[in-house]
Parts: sequence; structure tokens; C-alpha cells
Amino acid sequence: MSDLQNQMKRAVAEAAVEQFRDGMVVGLGSGSTAAVMIQGLGQRLASGQLKDIVGVTTSFQGEVLAAELGIPLLSLNAVDRIDLAIDGADEVDPSFQLIKGGGACHVQEKLVAARADRFIVVVDSTKLVDRLNLGFLLPVEVLPGAWRQVQQQLTGMDGAAELRMAQRKAGPVVTDQGNLVLDVRFNGGIADPVALEREINNIPGVLENGLFVNIVDDVLVGEVSDGVAGVRSLEKAG
Repeated sequence: MSDLQNQMKRAVAEAAVEQFRDGMVVGLGSGSTAAVMIQGLGQRLASGQLKDIVGVTTSFQGEVLAAELGIPLLSLNAVDRIDLAIDGADEVDPSFQLIKGGGACHVQEKLVAARADRFIVVVDSTKLVDRLNLGFLLPVEVLPGAWRQVQQQLTGMDGAAELRMAQRKAGPVVTDQGNLVLDVRFNGGIADPVALEREINNIPGVLENGLFVNIVDDVLVGEVSDGVAGVRSLEKAG
């Protein structure tokens, strides 16, 4: 990762922490930008700048980090609502539709986002795209006993699907829920994310996919201008 991209991530993560208020129940996302945000939240709680915040994490990785920083945590089942959830994304299109799941946490991420009164996405400018799935593959979480069957169904939908393999161990990636991930590229990208999300989730054996549709309230973008990292709020198309 370039130094400029790191600067963008840090700038937008700091802007995300500014959204938190005393007494909130907050959804804490996954990934590298969210990790910087969680660190910033931990520092503000430790210094007393923020008080009485409780976090709901979207991954085991985030849970470990938040616990190390002394951020109080509750499970999703233990809260009635989430005031504000902040998370990253792998791709964002002009209509605020997303692909998430590069870290294989998209099931819990979608649960937390759906429970939140407000959902803010924080990304660096490299994640902005005109059409989803031309660059980043779409993750689809599947039951272990059904991955080949689902793969065949996706092939019939003009999607090339490959089982995601682990990098530092033999065998496939296993999600926090104990399932497998198929990474899918659709020919020509994804023209209708809303319809495709529903169609994929109706395939027997699919638990959830990485399309986040009609759920985002705001997108904060970290970008570099004249060598200086800054943040802007993205304007939604249409």
C-alpha cells in the first residue's frame, strides 16, 4: 500500500471518529480503514473526549482490536438498536451501492449496517468506481456442503465463481460463521445491484453476498490534493 493511500485512510478514519457522540451504540466495521477508526475511538475514550460509548463489532478481528483498546462491547443480540455504524468498502458506485467482503466479514457487516439508524461508509478514493465488479470480485458466502452447487448456479447467471483459498494455510478461507466464500466476476460487471443481490440470496446454499444495496446514508472519501490528504462527503448520483 502506498504512503499516499495510507494518508487517505488515516484522514478519512479520523473524520469518521468525529461522527461519534457520547452515549452512542456504534457499529465498528472491518478492514484497514475501520481499524484506524477503532484505534482513534479507543484513544478518545481513554482520554475522556468521548464517554459512555458501546461498540458492536463486525468481525472477530475488530472485536480483538476493540477489546485491546478497552472499548466496551456488546453482541448484536444484546442491543435493540445501533445509533451509527461506520465501515469501509471494497467498491462504491455513484448511487452508493457497495461491494464488501474482501475480508470475508460481509455477513456480520450487513447485519450491523441493517440494524443501524445511520450507516456511513469510509473509503479512500481508489475505491470509487463507475460500475461494480469490473475490478473487485463479488464475495458470496456459501454453506460448505453446497459450494459446488452454488458455483454451478452462478455460472448459469454468467458469473465466473472461484472458491477463495487461504494464503497462509492449506485449503479454503473459512468465515467467522464457519462457511466458505465464492468470489464471482460477472461478465460486464454488475448493471443492477439491487436485483442481483436478491437473485443470488435466493440460491439454495447461499447465506449472504457482498452487495450492499440501498443501505448507505453517507460516504466519506479520503483523497490527496496537492500532496495533502483531505476528506470530502460524496454526492449521491440520481
